[in-house]
Amino acid sequence: MRAAYLVTGMTCDGCVGAVKRAIKRTAPDAAIEIDLSSGKVEVETAIPSASVIDAIRAAGFAVNV
Repeated sequence: MRAAYLVTGMTCDGCVGAVKRAIKRTAPDAAIEIDLSSGKVEVETAIPSASVIDAIRAAGFAVNV
């Protein structure tokens, strides 16, 4: 399943890395694309969206659904 999220609070490549690591801990098989300028995070994984959102929020970022 592919889903897109609007993540706020990412300001640099370090933030992008933190979001990717958080998602990968929950969904190791995930394919992740992040556009820092727009805050768009696209994730393709079999893991439910709620788990992906929880992982991003646990890393300290806000997710607008």
